[in-house]
Amino acid sequence: MPQFFPRTANAIFRLSLLGSVLFVGLVSWLGFLIVRSPYEMMQEIPRPQPVPFSHKHHVGGLGIDCRYCHTTVEDSWFANIPPTKTCMNCHSQMWAVAPVLEPVRESYRTIVFLAIFFYGSRLYFHIERPPDNAEDVYVVAKQWMWKAEHVGGQREIDTLHVPVGRAIRLNMISADVIHSFFVPAFRIKQDVLPGRYTTIWFRADLPGTYHLFCAEYCGTEHSHMIGWIYAMDPKDYQLWLEQGAAEDSLASTGEKYFHQFGCANCHHFTGHGPGPSLVGLFGRPIQTEEGRIVIADESYIRNKILNPSAKVPQGFKATVMPTFKGQLNEDEITALIAYIKAIGPRPGTELPSGPGEQLGDYGGVEPDLSEPVTPAHKTANPGGVQ
Repeated sequence: MPQFFPRTANAIFRLSLLGSVLFVGLVSWLGFLIVRSPYEMMQEIPRPQPVPFSHKHHVGGLGIDCRYCHTTVEDSWFANIPPTKTCMNCHSQMWAVAPVLEPVRESYRTIVFLAIFFYGSRLYFHIERPPDNAEDVYVVAKQWMWKAEHVGGQREIDTLHVPVGRAIRLNMISADVIHSFFVPAFRIKQDVLPGRYTTIWFRADLPGTYHLFCAEYCGTEHSHMIGWIYAMDPKDYQLWLEQGAAEDSLASTGEKYFHQFGCANCHHFTGHGPGPSLVGLFGRPIQTEEGRIVIADESYIRNKILNPSAKVPQGFKATVMPTFKGQLNEDEITALIAYIKAIGPRPGTELPSGPGEQLGDYGGVEPDLSEPVTPAHKTANPGGVQ
């Protein structure tokens, strides 16, 4: 076989390989020396201090160990700046009002404030968020009474019966002016606003009768807008529900309104109508024409019933659906919302359809609930509606 490389090629390759290793090692060693050099570590160079500080006084005069302030000096090459709390361990007693230490005291106050703020925020969100298994009660305030309706259809005026030990979520709205739902014994108070739903929850721990007040001046008979909360043993509460059972539940009443006002003509459950299906709509994200994502909660549904042109979902037109403002009262809107909350993709259940349509045409098609509502969720949309 012919020789293509000279005999010295092997020696040159070995020397090149050895030189490369030595070069890499030399560069690494030089880098280590630079990092540990007095220049890089700023030895003998005074560091800028937020507060004038004397090592001679603290270490030499008072004999404080360096490790008391610089807690990372044994684990890291960097001697950390002492935390504010370390300084305040001593200076909350000594030189407590010295002007030179005001930045330290201000920093300490900020830390304490932030700790209280985050703890309070966590506690606030825990208190304000109703439990998932809370029982819903719908409340309509009007001059000068409280109207409550349970999901089973039981209605009350100026009274509210609740079971002991169960969380109760109140979905409230005003039919006229601003009111305020106030039960001192439960430590709850929530403004009730016209045109907007507000929510508050409570849990009665002991059976008894508790005062209900309106805590917002709402007119000449404001002082008469009072009521009572009856906290009952769960067995007695169940008996009360059975004795006061309405002909229809709140959701069933809403279903009747759904047909009576022609909602079923457009909102077919498979999306084959000019409006989107409402199956499983409640609580889902809705993508609007403006690119925003909104949640289909009570306030959104109420707003779409009264003002269809607001927050129009992407791909739908606001000109198809008429407004029902002035045609529906708050009780009827509440029933419709309860029905929309109740309906869901349950195969085999009866689904509403428009007049002249066969029920089998809407045979329980289950939409994809994992994505925001967009035109992709409907199979046909000739006109489009919110």
